[in-house]
Amino acid sequence: MVRYSIVSAFTDTPGMGNAAGVVLEAQDLRAPEMQAVAAQLGLSETVFVTRRDLDVVRVRYFTPTQEIEFCGHATVAVGLCLACQGWFPDHGLRLETLAGDVPLSLEEKDGVPKRVWMIQPELRTREISPDQRERLAEALGISERMLHRTLPLASAYTGLWTAFVPLIDPTVVDALEPDYAEITRLSQELEVSGLHPYAPMGPSVMYTRDFAPLVGIDEDPVTGSASGALIGLLAERGLLRRNGNRVNATCLQGHAIGQPGEVAVEVRLEPGRRPQVRVGGCAAVESEGRL
Repeated sequence: MVRYSIVSAFTDTPGMGNAAGVVLEAQDLRAPEMQAVAAQLGLSETVFVTRRDLDVVRVRYFTPTQEIEFCGHATVAVGLCLACQGWFPDHGLRLETLAGDVPLSLEEKDGVPKRVWMIQPELRTREISPDQRERLAEALGISERMLHRTLPLASAYTGLWTAFVPLIDPTVVDALEPDYAEITRLSQELEVSGLHPYAPMGPSVMYTRDFAPLVGIDEDPVTGSASGALIGLLAERGLLRRNGNRVNATCLQGHAIGQPGEVAVEVRLEPGRRPQVRVGGCAAVESEGRL
């Protein structure tokens, strides 16, 4: 029997945000068994703890169809579950993932875990040819005129490569009618996990959606890895308000499908160094069970 928890991440309301499966005792499971559990739970991602030594925890992430290197909302979910078990030291944890080590810290309120913060893998970016604008717009079910002219059309990585498509207004983001077959083809050609349309809601707030049918997720409700990569991309290009060496911003996602969530992102910009991207989110346990 495999014990699991279903955790709503990037929200403090069970059933909202993005649900992830969490298996804290997966040390005896082989990869095919983890894949079978992820498929049976049917959530966008399930995270498995395969080893735990003091402040180092090794994890693996699976969608219903394949293993992936990293997942932001599942990382928040497993952080909360570890904290609830008393397995989260005051000085923090280090997760070992296929994308590299991910340091975690815990924000508490009145002694209760409130928000899990993670330092994401190093930001990387690459351009998308302007020649792809029309095709990307068509894949999202809109006219090319709805694409923002000054915000970046680019791919970025903080654990998963994602293509970021800038739109002129949040109402356009809500009205998208994605062509999942075409998004799959574009994702393969651009070598990304999916498309992440976004639009500004204010100086430090982005309104987003995420379509990743290539990895078995038609629409991901709230995407921590992509939120970190997006704000890292915008901060690196000087497009967000800066306070000293830091940029703080928020991504709102999931509203279009009735599962609203909020991702807090902090980017540290130091001369001569790559931006450090830190992502934080609340979480709430929805249910627990056995398979």
